[in-house]
Amino acid sequence: MRTFFYLIIKISFMPTENKIRITAFLVFILTILYITTHSVWIPFFLLIDFALRGSGYGKWSVLGFLAEKIVSIFNLEQKPIYFPPKQFAAQVGFIFSLTLLVFNLLEINSIIVSGILLICAGLEAFFNFCVGCYVYNAYYHIKNK
Repeated sequence: MRTFFYLIIKISFMPTENKIRITAFLVFILTILYITTHSVWIPFFLLIDFALRGSGYGKWSVLGFLAEKIVSIFNLEQKPIYFPPKQFAAQVGFIFSLTLLVFNLLEINSIIVSGILLICAGLEAFFNFCVGCYVYNAYYHIKNK
């Protein structure tokens, strides 16, 4: 029975290409804000949001909610995508956000980490190129050889 409800939750949160790209754009904007302000709240917020999306609770993600509203308002195409690579990418985003938060709290320069996050989010948002998805696919290709 638990599996049944888990599947309903997973199916009810079906990510779409435009929703993912808009979410990445919001991460891109927040990362630029972090680079310019060094506010500890930005990586903290990103950490929570990536944790929700990376653990399968994307329907509770603030950035996902905003992206969904933008898709709805502008009546953008709802092209479904394969979820596991995107979930893996969100888990990698969680690690980057955690690193940013720790570096910020320890007052360590985080320009390289924030730059990588900025590049990855920008590639997804502007070019529909998911770096985490390619890492995911390469890993599973090697694992299943």
